[in-house]
Amino acid sequence: MDRLKGKVALISGGARGQGAAEARLFVREGAKVVVGDVLEDQTKKLAAEINDGAAQVAAGLRLDVTRAADWRSAVDACVRLFGGLDILINNAGIFNMSGLEDTSEELWDSVVNINQKGVWLGMKAAVPAMRNRGGGSIVNISSVAGLTGSTGSTAYHGTKGAVRLLTKAAAVQYAPEKIRVNSVHPGVIATQMIDIIPREMRDRFGMIVPMQREGTAEEVANVVLFLASDDASYVTGAEFVVDGGLTAV
Repeated sequence: MDRLKGKVALISGGARGQGAAEARLFVREGAKVVVGDVLEDQTKKLAAEINDGAAQVAAGLRLDVTRAADWRSAVDACVRLFGGLDILINNAGIFNMSGLEDTSEELWDSVVNINQKGVWLGMKAAVPAMRNRGGGSIVNISSVAGLTGSTGSTAYHGTKGAVRLLTKAAAVQYAPEKIRVNSVHPGVIATQMIDIIPREMRDRFGMIVPMQREGTAEEVANVVLFLASDDASYVTGAEFVVDGGLTAV
């Protein structure tokens, strides 16, 4: 239960779904956690639930990942409240199903700003604080859509593929400073993000996946925990697929 003892983590998109599962798991493993999301009320509710009236081990704040100022404030909160920053989980993202010709310029910009620019801004803000701690771990949440194509979700595919290579570029750049950077590629995970997928389509996905079911946020969080912890001390620039075998088909 102490795999993250003494560490401080910042989780974007942490109000619900995978981010919330990571926050709960990290605290159980000994970390202090700052959860950021545009859903500020939900982040504060989650932090209160985790703290449960005891000593503060979690804090919630508003974090719009497209704004550099919000990222600076989030990192400052980690330092002010808990003494530093060791772990960044770039979890925030949005999903859409529009194909190439059906994607408007406004939709394209929105998806790119959150899914791609947000990851870059997060790493840029976190690295100096990690450098002050002598190293750290960054986990960027991509998707199986960053590894394979499909008949739709053009902007989503583009951004998640970009996250994969942003991860590798940062891993090479910061390895000498003991800052590890890895990506996680979830498949079909039962969270609010995929509620826009029609039920019959989700059922068809379930038949294609070799394990014949959707994954859970907790199953993704367990992989993220490994990469955030010192158990992964020689792992950087790697991609971890959590998809029930979907990309193996």
